[in-house]
Amino acid sequence: MTGSQEAPDEEFDVAVVGAGVVGCAIARAFAQRGMSVALLDSRSDVGDVTSKANTAILHTGYDAKPGTLESRLVARGYQLLGDYAAKAGIPVEPLGALLVAWDVEQAETLPELAEQAVANGYEHTRQVDAEEVRRREPHLGDGQFGALEVPGESIICPWTTTLAFATEAVRHGARLLLGHTVLGVEPAEEHVVLDTDRGKVRARHVVNAAGLGSDEVHRMFGHKSFSVTPRRGQLIVFDKLARSLLNHILLPVPSKFGKGVLVSPTVYGNVMLGPTAENMDDRTATESTEDGMAMLRDKGRRILPALLDEEVTTVYAGLRAATEHSDYQISFHPKQRYVCVGGIRSTGLTSSLAIAEHLTEQMAAWPGLDLSGPPLEAAPPRMPSIGQAQARPHQDAGLIAQDPAYGEIVCFCERVSRGEIRDALHSDIPPADIGGLRRRTRAGMGRCQGFFCGSAVSRMIRDGADAPIAAEIIK
Repeated sequence: MTGSQEAPDEEFDVAVVGAGVVGCAIARAFAQRGMSVALLDSRSDVGDVTSKANTAILHTGYDAKPGTLESRLVARGYQLLGDYAAKAGIPVEPLGALLVAWDVEQAETLPELAEQAVANGYEHTRQVDAEEVRRREPHLGDGQFGALEVPGESIICPWTTTLAFATEAVRHGARLLLGHTVLGVEPAEEHVVLDTDRGKVRARHVVNAAGLGSDEVHRMFGHKSFSVTPRRGQLIVFDKLARSLLNHILLPVPSKFGKGVLVSPTVYGNVMLGPTAENMDDRTATESTEDGMAMLRDKGRRILPALLDEEVTTVYAGLRAATEHSDYQISFHPKQRYVCVGGIRSTGLTSSLAIAEHLTEQMAAWPGLDLSGPPLEAAPPRMPSIGQAQARPHQDAGLIAQDPAYGEIVCFCERVSRGEIRDALHSDIPPADIGGLRRRTRAGMGRCQGFFCGSAVSRMIRDGADAPIAAEIIK
């Protein structure tokens, strides 16, 4: 069952707080093993905070801090998610990355980064000189001093990744409790009660995967081992006509503030510039700013000058759950029947399945959790085809012959059909609003940002996919 219903009057084996990509992966792992699972989130959709607004890169883990839990889980997650995406139809494009040095000092660090990659178990980096970089990226700005090639870096769809995990969890019996904000906890001898604004949720075990709110939930259990400082990342998305300007993910040499400003294609056919890295006090500060946009344009003008002449499709900002520590904050508290999965930061998309695997391994011996057997055998749910490199429904003549709704275009910028919108509205986890529908179909995320199709899409969400819409929109 999904949606914002009142808290159910039953006791679950596991309650997972937070329905971002990590929380959904964890809920899936427990549900696959026959556990009764409640997946809670304060928002009206899965993946509606950090998981929807990131750089959407499937990382090899080459630049993680060697020896950390993050390093191990990112490397493992890279393999797990790559395999899963192929089975679930999640868009992935293995473009490879060039870590570009823009001064002598940065160039001198490239061998160290290659050694760091080896220490992390990734042995496929290669240093390339300035001439080769120019040949492979002819639109790159002047003055680069070579690059480190990381051939395994890929771009991925973060939206359908989260949705696939949540859908699979629900199909295995998990209860998705959206619109449930956790206000406090009541530990008891054999279970924990989560006090939410929609009632009490009882569970024998609780996993805190609350992202930006993970430290607050952690304190509810009496722990103060970390604090989340929201780190805002603003990004600019350029029109699809800019896609021919680059062939790889263009990465900067990382700093203590993160991976820095990159230029990367997206699986939807656009080009993305960003992010900024701004420590914030407000955990809801996802607005874009004039200073942030100016900084990104200044960086972009050096990296890929021609990009700044292209049309901007949209701008957005996301918040990462940064902490004062340089590693994930995953801790196990069996006496409290509690696990904290905090401080996951920007690599959580890649490591999500590995984090879930880590939890099931570490909790296998906990009383009341039978995790010894293999997960239930079932094919992953097939996700909607929304990647630009994939065959889209409007391009499939056979599909349209079977169901003409796939040939009725509603969103012309992104070529989204009535059939795709109908499928999303009747899916296991239907969208609650236009934002949710956008993440499932791409409707409204194109050049006009919903100016043309917005009213028709809103009507279909309100009245159903078969609601009549103006003839000029679909002819």
